[in-house]
Amino acid sequence: MRVLIVEDEKDLAQEISEFLTNEHYNCDIAYTGTDASESLAVNMYDFVLLDIGLPDYNGLDLLKEAKEYNSEAYFIIITARGAIEDKVKGLDLGADDYLAKPFALLELGSRIKAIARRKFGNKTHLLQFGNFAVDINKRVLFFDDNPIDLTKKEYELISYFVLNKNRVLNRLQLTEHIWGDFYENDFDSNYIDVHIKNIRKKLATYDDTKWIKTVRGIGYKFEL
Repeated sequence: MRVLIVEDEKDLAQEISEFLTNEHYNCDIAYTGTDASESLAVNMYDFVLLDIGLPDYNGLDLLKEAKEYNSEAYFIIITARGAIEDKVKGLDLGADDYLAKPFALLELGSRIKAIARRKFGNKTHLLQFGNFAVDINKRVLFFDDNPIDLTKKEYELISYFVLNKNRVLNRLQLTEHIWGDFYENDFDSNYIDVHIKNIRKKLATYDDTKWIKTVRGIGYKFEL
């Protein structure tokens, strides 16, 4: 998943980015509200971590703006400890959670996972379809408790499809959410298609159900 970190404290922003990158998220950093506004206007994010105490921008105004640009993103606001009024305003404006500084990175990671489970309607770490199960903690796809050999990107694609079941996803969305800014450099439109072909082949080894449907001229849809 793709995350935008909006934090003017550069050391903290880098720490968060390194931690989440190790947790297999694709991270962008904006040190100012202006940079964040520009990123939100042109990119799609799954999560936005927003420090509302920005020196150049009213953080709550940026939250309202961000909700317009990235209406499907999930927002965690970061506040100074004890700033109750800001927390309440942020939640009223549509933030999904908040963290008061200082906070533990492990807690941040847990909150992101909890929000994802809640938003995608999953009560556990297992995403099930047919006799398959994606274990988002172990990052493994199982069939009847037997692990299936997937590459890193194949796993990320299948888990992203299952999280967004019954939703049409175009190639740009898949590229941004799985590969980050890869497409800006050497993106080949067939790259996604090749990975999906390989995933379909591996799933068909266990089950002939056509889980991933091609939506002509748009992209793909995982149907349950």
